[in-house]
Amino acid sequence: MRLDEKKQVTEELNRQLGDSGAIYLTDFTGLDVKAMTELRDRFREQGVQYRVVKNTLMRRALEGLDLPDLSEHLQGPTGLVMSETDPVAPAKVVKEFARDHDDKPVIKVGVVDRQAVEAEAIGRMADLPSREILLGGIAGGLTAAVGGIAGVLEAIIRDIAHMVEEVAKSREA
Repeated sequence: MRLDEKKQVTEELNRQLGDSGAIYLTDFTGLDVKAMTELRDRFREQGVQYRVVKNTLMRRALEGLDLPDLSEHLQGPTGLVMSETDPVAPAKVVKEFARDHDDKPVIKVGVVDRQAVEAEAIGRMADLPSREILLGGIAGGLTAAVGGIAGVLEAIIRDIAHMVEEVAKSREA
């Protein structure tokens, strides 16, 4: 790769890393071309970027960014996973893919919201329900609470109506 190409790749990586809310470094050792293509397709379906990067270019791309030091993890083959919004989706993709491919790729480390995250924590994130399911649960909880309040108000109105009716009957008698 020529020097101007390296500079262009480094600048592009720097921009992508700066825009990403979730970054995971993976070791893809042992995956063949067919498996790597399948992995890339799965990431693409989730709107996640996956790139194989040279460690030296990655080190240069990280310079000047407000990110934790990842240099100790930039050894051996490195696959770079980047998601602008959802940190759970790429973690799920890696975990599900690894389940079907002899535990490969392996997550080395991650960065979520500019904070370093260990591989074990990323694995736990992959077990979380999707954002849509969590939002649905919150909406359901709010709806149930509103329904409960409506039920209580209806009972109060019914009780008041019953009391008025009883008072009216007692005055007639």
